[in-house]
Amino acid sequence: MPLNCRTMMICLLGTGLVCVTAGVAAAQTEPLWPEKPPGPAAVVSGEEQDLTKPDDRLIAGERIIKLGNVSQPQMQVFLPPKEKANGGAVVICPGGGFSILAWDLEGTEVAQWLNTLGYAAVVVKYRVPTRQHAGQDRWHGPVMDAQRALSLTRSRAEQWGLDSSRIGILGFSAGGETAARTAVQQGKRLYEPVDDADQASCAADFAVLVYPAGIAEADGTLKAEYSVDSQTPPMFFVHAADDNVSCLHSVALFTALKKADVPAELHIFTTGGHGYGLRPTDQAVTRWPERAAGWLAELASQTKRAND
Repeated sequence: MPLNCRTMMICLLGTGLVCVTAGVAAAQTEPLWPEKPPGPAAVVSGEEQDLTKPDDRLIAGERIIKLGNVSQPQMQVFLPPKEKANGGAVVICPGGGFSILAWDLEGTEVAQWLNTLGYAAVVVKYRVPTRQHAGQDRWHGPVMDAQRALSLTRSRAEQWGLDSSRIGILGFSAGGETAARTAVQQGKRLYEPVDDADQASCAADFAVLVYPAGIAEADGTLKAEYSVDSQTPPMFFVHAADDNVSCLHSVALFTALKKADVPAELHIFTTGGHGYGLRPTDQAVTRWPERAAGWLAELASQTKRAND
């Protein structure tokens, strides 16, 4: 279904607080797969549509789009103005418990913010729902979709003016799990290449994980399938201590990265709950974009120095 553009306030903190009011720019949309997607399919019950109900909880006083019944994965590409572009790109995985996608809150609004920082942004409309699948099949399809989006993005590096060594991934909640699992794969593809685009790596050069789920066991230890070593990409984490999705998911992966001597930054806020995206409220946790922007800028400088 077509998604209407909305006007929003994005608060960016750089040298000071700057508020930018803008509509989400028209995106270029394309299918992720030339034919039927590989791996476990979404368990759909109807046509793709916004499943938000009139009495659903508002986020920062506004409704969100809960996109459901996604059987044909796509990516929406938001390119920054040429005079603003810095050569980096971020693939975005919205959350939604592998049931829906929080499409604007954790997708298109994030793309707009990244564009203001000079990054190309690719929002992944990965297959949902997959929650009904048992074991690894719950997340295998979404991770395949994220890997495919990374390969497609990297294959367009020359066309879009990107540095192919500065293509990262960002995810929220279940999308954070998708992003984390994609990042630790280090380019080990979960599907057989389907065309020339898959000759480009599906590795993430960095990851930003915002209240990620599915990383730690109930006792807070890292799940065994998360393999971390010195080649795992740098990561940035945001979580609230009172989140019903335990902050130990972030802590466990951060701890493994620290032990492997991988650069990582962890922010645990006392309060804030879950599902705030980057919409600003009076909660301190919603100022995380300022810290993420600083981390991304520092990482870009380090990559440039390493490549010079």
